[in-house]
Amino acid sequence: MRVTAETFSASIVPRLCDYIRIPNKSPDFDPAWKSHGHMDRAAELMAGWCREQKIKGLKVEIVRAGDRTPLLLCEIPGTGPGEALLYGHMDKQPEFTGWVEGLSPWEPVLRDGKLYGRGGADDGYAVFSSLTAIRLLQEQGIPHARCVVLIEACEESGSYDLPYHVESLADRIGTPSLVVCLDAECGNYDQLWCTTSLRGNLVGTLSIEVLTEGVHSGAGTGVAPSVFRIARTLLARVENDVTGDLLVEELHSEIPAARLSQARAAASVLGDQIVGKIPFMPGVRPLTDAPYELILNTTWRPSLTVTGAGGLPALQDAGNVLLPRLDLKLSFRLPPTKDAAIAAAVVKKQLESDPPYGARVTFEVGSSLAGWNAPAVAPWLERSMREASNATFGRDTMYLGTGGSIPFIGMLGERFPETQFLVTGVLGPHANAHGPNEFLHLAYAQNLTVCVAKVLEDHSRQSAA
Repeated sequence: MRVTAETFSASIVPRLCDYIRIPNKSPDFDPAWKSHGHMDRAAELMAGWCREQKIKGLKVEIVRAGDRTPLLLCEIPGTGPGEALLYGHMDKQPEFTGWVEGLSPWEPVLRDGKLYGRGGADDGYAVFSSLTAIRLLQEQGIPHARCVVLIEACEESGSYDLPYHVESLADRIGTPSLVVCLDAECGNYDQLWCTTSLRGNLVGTLSIEVLTEGVHSGAGTGVAPSVFRIARTLLARVENDVTGDLLVEELHSEIPAARLSQARAAASVLGDQIVGKIPFMPGVRPLTDAPYELILNTTWRPSLTVTGAGGLPALQDAGNVLLPRLDLKLSFRLPPTKDAAIAAAVVKKQLESDPPYGARVTFEVGSSLAGWNAPAVAPWLERSMREASNATFGRDTMYLGTGGSIPFIGMLGERFPETQFLVTGVLGPHANAHGPNEFLHLAYAQNLTVCVAKVLEDHSRQSAA
């Protein structure tokens, strides 16, 4: 662990600081990403660091294909049997608002063992940790499988370029019996966390039109319906406006018994931390005080969030006008086992059918991504993770679903149904990926790197058995 800490301090953190300074927002948030050149700068920065690593046989390539986002590919010959694939991404969420004084998305700040800035935790550290884990094994003469490190550049936009890259690079990727993904959450910073499931995500735009142009509210109200009231009526078709429960039966799935058991175990460990990691305003209460129910809410139950709006003037521009149109961007989180295409069709029908007052209502699906439910953990991997966590943290591994989506994992799960997955990450309490004040917990990232090295070691031993 001392060597890992020194590597982070002397080599990794300075490069991560340079990486944070690059505003390489994912293509959905920067349609002109190619001409801006930020994504290429990020890829070159990471590739440059990779090429400096003293890893036997390491090959580093930035794969480019037409107008597609680049992909960083590292190939390391095995010093032992087996094949492993390690994954992360380099693209970032947009700036968002609310960064506290002294912090900003594009200027790194080291404070209290945390590296603040957009993309450090989600997910820039992944390539650095992956190669460092492999280098640690080689320096100690410990065998490891052939490893492929794959860092994509449009994960935050739904990974739409990834299927092409995976297909075109199929021969070089091989058939991994272990996939390590470093883009997930951790319940705390005190032990290794293994992600057991990921929710799917349905994103679309609900548009409501009632007028060809805005009219004076004194003349129009009482004659024409309000687009905002119609929106409330339509949303009430899919969501209980008191509890937040989704009302569409087709959006729900039965929760497997094993996942219920794991949720109970995680709830007993995390307790009030589940609520404590959310930055509530004073006096605001969570949906429930039961940690177990909160875990199920965020990992297996569907939910709806309005993430953006169009047609609402800024406050300073809001005159007394009855608005002609309203657009709401809706984000549905789907249970891990739910068919995302069916969910999209059901939601579209529910929102568009029989619109109030004959208003023009459309729900345009932007993306519909399936979730993922992990295969049963092989005994060797369960043992390896437990030993790694106890040796590094002094505590057992914990298993927990994640409320977000990682399209790559679902894709790999379908492609390699027999593969074992270690899906983990550094997105713990208050790390706040996608929001303001995102940080990378450096000590946890270092310890996680050591755990990954241990799992790679045991994977090669298992492959030799």
